[in-house]
Amino acid sequence: MSEPLSSSQLSKELAQIALAMQSERTGHSPKAVTVVASEETIVLTLHNALTPAEKILARTEAGAAKVEQYHRALFSVSCEALRNEIQRLTGRKVREAAVVVEPATGAIVHAFTSGTVVQIFQLEPDSVATDVSAGIAPDPTDTAG
Repeated sequence: MSEPLSSSQLSKELAQIALAMQSERTGHSPKAVTVVASEETIVLTLHNALTPAEKILARTEAGAAKVEQYHRALFSVSCEALRNEIQRLTGRKVREAAVVVEPATGAIVHAFTSGTVVQIFQLEPDSVATDVSAGIAPDPTDTAG
């Protein structure tokens, strides 16, 4: 068996996988993917992951509910592939998985836990852009997203 990945290596690989999977599933690349990994929990945040049409639909309460419902259903049918990648990279099975969609900001959060309660607080955008060390952005030369 190979050496376990460092936290930063794991985060980078999972961010790339999540970006590719989201792009393949929806035809739209998120602006960036942030991964936070601890001993028992992995949280992937896909930033600005909604398509332009979904953003327009999400302007109303009913439309936002439809966008959230769609992404929950999409996660439900496609989560197994991401679970398998996490197991491949960590050597550990995923016990639980959940998704939170924030239609107003276009963020999609995938939380993979081991029986713990995960509370996620998404902050308002700062007026000064900051780099996130575990994040990855799509290739700017890729015109597919």
